[in-house]
Amino acid sequence: MATENTQENQNRTSGKKSNYAGYLGIFWTLFFGGLAFLAVLLIAASSGFIGDLPKVQDLENPNINVASEIYSADGKLIDKFETEKRYPVKYEDLPKNLVDALLAKEDIRFYDHAGVDFKALARAVFRRGTDGGGSTITQQLAKLLYTGKVSTNIVGRIKQKILEMITAVQLERLYTKEEIIAMYFNKVDFIYGANGIEMAAKTYFNKSTKDLNLAECATIVAMLENPVANNPHRSEKSKANSFRVRNVVLNQMVKYKMQDSLKIVELKKSPTPLRFSKINRNLKDTYSAYFKLALKQELQQWLVQYEKESGKKVDLYRDGLQIHLTIDSRMQTFAEDAMKKHLKGLQSQFFREQRHRKQAPFYNLTDKTIESIMKRAMMRTGRYKNLMAKNATQEQIEREFNTPTRLEIFTWNGIVDTLMTPYDSIRYHKHIFNSGLMSMNPTDGSIKAWVGGINWRYFQYDHVKQGKRQVGSTFKPLVYATAISQLGYTPCHTILNTRFCEGSWCPGNAGYPYTGAMSIRNALANSVNSVAARLIAATGPTPVIQLARDMGVTNNINKDYTIALGSSDLSLYEMVGVYSTFVNGGVYVKPEMIARVEDKNGETIRIFDPETREVMNEDVAYTMVDLLRGVVQMGTGKVLRSKFGFGNDVGGKTGTTNDNSDGWYMGITPKLVTGVWVGCEDRSAHFLSTAMGQGAVMAMPIWAHYMNSVYGIGDKLGVLKSDKFIEPKGINERWDCGSLRGFNTYEDYTLGGVTSGRATQRAKASSGARGTQKSGGAQRSGQSGGKPKTQTPSVNEQHAVEDAVNFDN
Repeated sequence: MATENTQENQNRTSGKKSNYAGYLGIFWTLFFGGLAFLAVLLIAASSGFIGDLPKVQDLENPNINVASEIYSADGKLIDKFETEKRYPVKYEDLPKNLVDALLAKEDIRFYDHAGVDFKALARAVFRRGTDGGGSTITQQLAKLLYTGKVSTNIVGRIKQKILEMITAVQLERLYTKEEIIAMYFNKVDFIYGANGIEMAAKTYFNKSTKDLNLAECATIVAMLENPVANNPHRSEKSKANSFRVRNVVLNQMVKYKMQDSLKIVELKKSPTPLRFSKINRNLKDTYSAYFKLALKQELQQWLVQYEKESGKKVDLYRDGLQIHLTIDSRMQTFAEDAMKKHLKGLQSQFFREQRHRKQAPFYNLTDKTIESIMKRAMMRTGRYKNLMAKNATQEQIEREFNTPTRLEIFTWNGIVDTLMTPYDSIRYHKHIFNSGLMSMNPTDGSIKAWVGGINWRYFQYDHVKQGKRQVGSTFKPLVYATAISQLGYTPCHTILNTRFCEGSWCPGNAGYPYTGAMSIRNALANSVNSVAARLIAATGPTPVIQLARDMGVTNNINKDYTIALGSSDLSLYEMVGVYSTFVNGGVYVKPEMIARVEDKNGETIRIFDPETREVMNEDVAYTMVDLLRGVVQMGTGKVLRSKFGFGNDVGGKTGTTNDNSDGWYMGITPKLVTGVWVGCEDRSAHFLSTAMGQGAVMAMPIWAHYMNSVYGIGDKLGVLKSDKFIEPKGINERWDCGSLRGFNTYEDYTLGGVTSGRATQRAKASSGARGTQKSGGAQRSGQSGGKPKTQTPSVNEQHAVEDAVNFDN
């Protein structure tokens, strides 16, 4: 019996050992099998079989979109290139309570693991996520940075999780724990345009991150789980969720001895007070949107070249470049204000002219043509495109555009909300005068002001570089410069001011009689068409076109005589470059708005040096400066002296195109060359009379207001009224016609003591011819080519200019 019991006990012991060995075998099999499986997964993931891992350079440059900042020459932050409003903060700017709340809620062992918390992962697997997830902060960052769209398929999501784990480990090797926390907070989207912690703090609490209190920190961390479902502002349900999860965060902070329990008990009783303020993301109303268009194009072209040279790919919208411009914020503001000051009155005049007109604001068009213009404009609208995307019929679209609705329209007194049909809104905005202004230093090409339009929201077209319009008489100086250079003409050279025809082209003078012989200085001052036509006939159009090319003009110029009167469509950007060449002694300097570009660490990666070339000798250039000076002293620009007080050394040229569609003024000073254009979107919308539609009324007052503001702080800007154009030594002797200074009219010049024999003969010839010619058919002085338009001036245009500028006051 005893033997049997002993045997039975031995069998039991043996069975236990056998079972233990079996369990142990299973354990080690599962353990090593799991390791082997994990190794296979890691190898597979690393080899790309499960999915693509981020490249090393991507890990070193994580996808946190940091806007590139645009700084003016005087150090002001004036705009940004951004896909989203995001203001990254450094770890040291994060409140301790915010970091503690994050660790307590999301990853208490953050400082103990290397990217993956296997204990938390096992807990999440065995409890099926009912007690929180297993992802660490680093894994969540990896997901935000590189996962993209989260897979809804369980197998696909498992693959993504594995890749996130591997990426988390790599991130831990590259960054400190503090850098990972900062990146995480900067990357999270808290909705309502609140991208990153700083925007969240401003949006929900109207304060900076560093100023968040404990309750606010806990509320922010509660949103990490689900910024929509746990949002403290969105809905009653989300507010309740926010309150509940925020208290969970506070409890966790007590649990891990980060906060005192008594303090938390009191804090948990009421929701966190909000000061919600949705950040305005719309920058379209800003004037800077116009120059940003050209700036973006230039930067992106350079970045392509930079990548080829350095091997570094830089993204304008995410890599936090610091772009330093030559634009001065004060001068930019002066330009914007000058435009507004003048156009507000000009627009009122135009509205009065168009009142009760069936075809307003168009002239000389049939109803059918107007209907075609309106239809094309309608088809360009977002409303039309949205209706087309919804497969709306043409009948439905027309009904939509002819049904009154609440709309916002542009006015110079601010945006007005009104009841109007979308069709009438389009017609209304066709009345609005737009404008462009560019101002630059002629010696180094630095652009100081760039205003491409009046309001980007309503008029998304840059009239500095993108827009091309007929330039009218502002092109004449190129014809004169060619004649002076090739034929050796001087300012006192006389040329016939009589009717001129080349084939069927017979440009007439408007507002100025045929006088026989006259000096080219007087001819340009008064924008006499017949003289410009004779000059291009003498030189031919080819050298004029070549000169324009040498002076930076790249747009098409027709090879015919009409270009002498400005028939070509050119940009303000090009014309400012042309006039700057005259002021800069014949050296063309390409206009440039970028001074330098720095990377996100403040290291300069490119200095933009101006592109220069010598185009003409300094004698020819100064002769042109002197002729342009005469425009203000005694010609179409003399209202600048009589009305605006410009008695200093300035010059310029007015320009008016066919039917008064475009008004131009190109103004020069020794330190600043500025061009202004004014016109409606459609060339058929314009003033009826040249008295109101000429460049001296449309554009020149903007230049005057701008320059008076600049001179007001000229000592700070380096632009003074006392500045003088640099006169080449011995130029008067080489002109061989005496000094032109001191003469305010042509008669003063020709009869007031010029001693050159050749000049005296020309003066007598000119004097004898004056008054003997009758005025022929008149085309507006400076209006561009084609057949002449016969119109007889009904008003004294100089008096009209003086009267017209009064509405600016």
